Amino acid sequence: MKTTKIIFWTTTTLIFLFEGVMPALFSQSEAGKEGIRHLDYPQYFGITLAIMKVAGALCLILPMVPARVKEWAYACFGIEFIFASVSHAVKDGFGGQAIFPLIVLAVLIISYLSYHKLNAEMRQTSLA
Repeated sequence: MKTTKIIFWTTTTLIFLFEGVMPALFSQSEAGKEGIRHLDYPQYFGITLAIMKVAGALCLILPMVPARVKEWAYACFGIEFIFASVSHAVKDGFGGQAIFPLIVLAVLIISYLSYHKLNAEMRQTSLA
């Protein structure tokens, strides 16, 4: 169970940093606004996206959040990473900007799988 906890907290913390802290700090910077403009999204989309990213990241990192809400956060982040990859690939071609969201998606999947494994291990421990 210790290894599963380490994997879960490491991957979930990475997601929290990428999807919670960075958008909160940089979404309204000139670089952040330019990134949204470059992809031809309206400005309000960047603001909404940043708010939803922070809310989702908090859902994943806070232990008191119900499991069903965490499931939705995982699903929404998965959709976001896929669409980020598609947006960058369509606008700039399939390169580093399009691959990076897929790498973060892989980290998210590891977090998701370890979350479920950890919950199953805790249920088994409480039954014993």
